[in-house]
Amino acid sequence: MQTITIDQARQFILLKQGLLGEHRFINKDGAYQYVRQAGCIQYDPVDVCGKNAELTLQSRVKNFKKQMLQDLLYKDHLLVDYADKELSIWPSEDWPYFTRYRENSIAHGRHFPGIPELEKEAIDYIRKNGPVSSDTLPIEGTIFWHSSMHWSGHWHKESLAARSVLEQLYTDGVLLIHHKSGSRKYYDLTDKYLSHALLTAPDPCPDEASWLAWRVKRRIGAIGLLWNRRSDAWLGINMDTAQREAAFAKLETESMICPIQVEGIRFPLYMLTEDLPILESVTSGQQMFKPRLEFLAPLDPMLWDRKLIEAIWNYQYSWEIYTPAVKRKYGYYVLPMLYGDRLIGRIEPKADKKAGTLTIQNIWLEPGIHQKKELSAKIEKSVQRLAKFNNCSYHYFDFNGSP
Repeated sequence: MQTITIDQARQFILLKQGLLGEHRFINKDGAYQYVRQAGCIQYDPVDVCGKNAELTLQSRVKNFKKQMLQDLLYKDHLLVDYADKELSIWPSEDWPYFTRYRENSIAHGRHFPGIPELEKEAIDYIRKNGPVSSDTLPIEGTIFWHSSMHWSGHWHKESLAARSVLEQLYTDGVLLIHHKSGSRKYYDLTDKYLSHALLTAPDPCPDEASWLAWRVKRRIGAIGLLWNRRSDAWLGINMDTAQREAAFAKLETESMICPIQVEGIRFPLYMLTEDLPILESVTSGQQMFKPRLEFLAPLDPMLWDRKLIEAIWNYQYSWEIYTPAVKRKYGYYVLPMLYGDRLIGRIEPKADKKAGTLTIQNIWLEPGIHQKKELSAKIEKSVQRLAKFNNCSYHYFDFNGSP
């Protein structure tokens, strides 16, 4: 087993993520290529200074604009909104791999009387009239139903019939999200946008164990290095410890992943075998990597395992958006700050869309990180870029004062 230093582990992950050195991902194609590499990026509708998925791409993709993600989703249909790590965005080409998920959804829907009839009514209406939302689909009343987007919790609850049938058809794969207006989803028939070949492709995974192994491999690749432990990185994958152990063993036996020992970390970490050239570029010591200052999204793939981030970066991060204000250590929507290969602090930006201004509420630097002219200039430049990304002007922030 190869042993590397903490610094080498940091640089490897950041190079894999496209967050260190020259930009690997550029323009709309770069955004698409990053999502393909990550497997999925998480969607969250909260928009304080850009939505989570947009911020994830903004930190990595040179010249990225919000419209690029909209086009990839709703014009090019190279990406889809669907479940994976919670609500996510992932490449349409992975559609066959989620055959089992859709089959589970279909089986789940059969538990609820009346759903099949409502599904037929909804499909007929959408085929004739085009995209609908829950408030434009003319299906009245309520039913006792629970979304199959998550396979746990209470199955039965009273829900609007229109919303229930749309979400059921969505998880069944019959509908996809055509577009969003704010947080409102508009659905249309999947077969109008994804090719017949893709929709009828056989499941690439011959059994459940193969599917779990594929998903575990995908999550390892999304982060770069990941351990075989309980982790939030596995959210959305319905597996127990024994199944996870079996998936790791299968992937290692098939030489899809390989273990790496990082100095100072008790447990081995695993990487994709295909990423060995990236590791070699780090361990050879022959390259100098240009540092960048980037703000990371709260649900950034690199942050999926907070304990791993603490072990490698000695940096603790908690998204406090759902923490009562009086109990927050930092703020409502705070982004980690990355400079070079160090997580140096956190920043709290807020965009006022109506006024067209972006304000920095606060900046916190990590212990040992000192306020210097060069660092202040780097932060200000990144803030200006974030303001432009949000179509805002920037309100200057004085480290020693207030906005």
